[in-house]
Amino acid sequence: MVARRGGQVHAQDDWLAEEVPVALVFNGISHAVMLASPADLEDFALGFAFTEGFLRHPGELYGVEALAVPDGLELRLEVSSACAWRLRERRRTLAGRTGCGLCGTDSLGQVRQPLPRLQPTAVDPSAVARAQRRLRAHQALQQLTGATHAAAWCSPQGQVLLAREDVGRHNALDKLTGALLRQGVDTAGGFIAITSRASFEMVQKCARAGVSALAAVSAPTALAVETARGCGLLLMGFVRGDDLVAYTFDERLALPGRAPAA
Repeated sequence: MVARRGGQVHAQDDWLAEEVPVALVFNGISHAVMLASPADLEDFALGFAFTEGFLRHPGELYGVEALAVPDGLELRLEVSSACAWRLRERRRTLAGRTGCGLCGTDSLGQVRQPLPRLQPTAVDPSAVARAQRRLRAHQALQQLTGATHAAAWCSPQGQVLLAREDVGRHNALDKLTGALLRQGVDTAGGFIAITSRASFEMVQKCARAGVSALAAVSAPTALAVETARGCGLLLMGFVRGDDLVAYTFDERLALPGRAPAA
């Protein structure tokens, strides 16, 4: 490749992020195709199935097999009969565009799913800033390619305890959710930090995972704020340096001169 930097043109090699069609096949039936980074695929399978509401608990997923096929990858999930029934009730074929999590939803009623009412969590803004600063060290793909998003599970003190990357922001969050479920992490405390905007579906996925605070480096959408307010999620955006904006439940922030509300 040829690059022009600082007025100089020169040839150089570069790292590129992989973007692979990944078909999620449940009990032999293909239900979704996503463009994703081909890493942490078992986490992706579990997280996607759970946050989409197909699995009610991780025990309904009996096994995952990843197979290379001519056009990409297949993730073959063996799931319970109850999960298979839910899939038949809400059949989705997601056209795999990395920027869209609702492509292929075949009715408006499928967009908003019932969400649990989350237990409130108090958050220290300095911990949120600390987590965002530390997240870069957990983004190996981003540092090589500049083309991936990350989602991280963070302690109340701002430690990055678990992180996943993907070319798609929804996929990164699904991978993180799958990893949390596989490791049996208690999501009642702490928060999730993401390197993207906070869309409606990102809020919905966090709520399904039982996470009550989400910190995004960019802005949320209006529907994301409405959804967060409805399920009890503290939604923070524009987390940059020591700054942030709380769009819901700002009383839960530990701000100077006041104690955070429970």
